[in-house]
Amino acid sequence: MLIIGIAGGTGCGKTTVVNQIVNELPEEEVGVISQDSYYNDTSHLSYDERININFDHPRAIDFELLHNHLIQLKKGTPIHQPVYSFVKHNRTNDTILTHPRKVMIVEGILILTHPELRELFDIKIYVHADSDERLIRRIKRDLTERGRDIEEVLQRYQSTLKPMHQQFIEPTKEYADIIIPNNKYNTVAVDIVRTIINEKIS
Repeated sequence: MLIIGIAGGTGCGKTTVVNQIVNELPEEEVGVISQDSYYNDTSHLSYDERININFDHPRAIDFELLHNHLIQLKKGTPIHQPVYSFVKHNRTNDTILTHPRKVMIVEGILILTHPELRELFDIKIYVHADSDERLIRRIKRDLTERGRDIEEVLQRYQSTLKPMHQQFIEPTKEYADIIIPNNKYNTVAVDIVRTIINEKIS
């Protein structure tokens, strides 16, 4: 099994890069796991307490469960991936049965901050995008997909997103094997990754 980690700041376009890689590959050979599914279970907290969690800090992620799940997949065992609700700021009772694939892609802003997780990645990718561009994408996404209001998004960006990006996410670039600029010139980098994957699959 080939495990690929794809990181980068919020709104950098990781999902686009993942889709570009996956779209050309046989569906049954590739699986995708999102770090967002592995936010800690916060059932013991009230909704008001959950709202105030810093979700951009590595502490917000259940890295132990994610690491264990990847180990299980490597051994050929299916896992029950958690399902997270951004509206309730908590895990739901649902899980997604995820089967091992020849290639597993793990994507998330903080996945390269965790040493044990990094060791599991055969290829580490960092998607780089301009900070203004990332903010615009984040605002659009949070307003349309996550039911936030503009004040909340901007306040969160200034108080947690930006400082967390500078403290935790940007420094993980140094661990990346490949840095993909998220612009119209990223096709070469995506092709390289796809070539490596195709070799592994065949």
